[in-house]
Amino acid sequence: MPIATLIAADSTESGVISEACDRLTQSGLGAKHTVWIEQGKAFDIQFEGSVSDARTALGPLETHYDIAVQASESRRKMLLVSDMDSTMIVVECIDELADYAGIKPEIAAITERAMAGELDFAQALTARVALLAGLDENVIAQCLAERVRTMPGADILVGTMRGWGAHTILVSGGFTRFTDPVADLLGFAEVHANVLEIREGALTGALVGDIVDATTKKNVLHAASSDRGIAVDNVLAVGDGANDIPMIAAAVAQGGLGVGFHPRPLLAAQVNLAVRHNDLTALLYAQGVPRAEWLS
Repeated sequence: MPIATLIAADSTESGVISEACDRLTQSGLGAKHTVWIEQGKAFDIQFEGSVSDARTALGPLETHYDIAVQASESRRKMLLVSDMDSTMIVVECIDELADYAGIKPEIAAITERAMAGELDFAQALTARVALLAGLDENVIAQCLAERVRTMPGADILVGTMRGWGAHTILVSGGFTRFTDPVADLLGFAEVHANVLEIREGALTGALVGDIVDATTKKNVLHAASSDRGIAVDNVLAVGDGANDIPMIAAAVAQGGLGVGFHPRPLLAAQVNLAVRHNDLTALLYAQGVPRAEWLS
């Protein structure tokens, strides 16, 4: 039986459970049972009928709630595949590097258009990296120390899922010089990202090897699922931009949990959970996990 999970930004308003049940019932979906995951914060409604119809019925409540609608089977996922920039960390690393080079507005504008799906990601990445030619490689460590901060709830999400045996993958269109330390800090087991070419202590403006793009992200998800014998409906994929769409859509299409974290509009249309009001611990509530079971 499908489940709708409503997660409040602060606390659940009086009557919202009844309103949500009424919206489902009025759409012919037959709300059957409600249960608190976390009293006053997050609750489940079991219902009968179409998942897509339930999302439509509950849509008006998304102004105050993050809402996941999914099948109840394999709810606690065994594979986490996540983007990094603006998802597991609070910044876009290439924009911050550009700030040290004095060209942040120019590069950030390209980044935003690429994340919105207005530009080809690989071409946009190549163009931005080229603008960083000559930047001292020591700026990378400086940027890590001064600018890169993990997203609230990231450590709890990764730690809790690893605690029940899930495999965790960080797959980023960013750079290994950032993803590797972030993965170590948060506890990701596997990392995929782009490699900056560095010669004589400076960025050359080029990348080494194949570009990690939207197709790569989807392929990483499928390869990990196949190699580890984890059905795709037992996968959680999360990201924020257009280059995450194939990866997240692949999870959603097979009954997994596809999450947009403060998603751009193109991505938001593909997910079965858009997180706009909470931190990354919303992904644990969506899996039915109360605070008492969280790890970090």
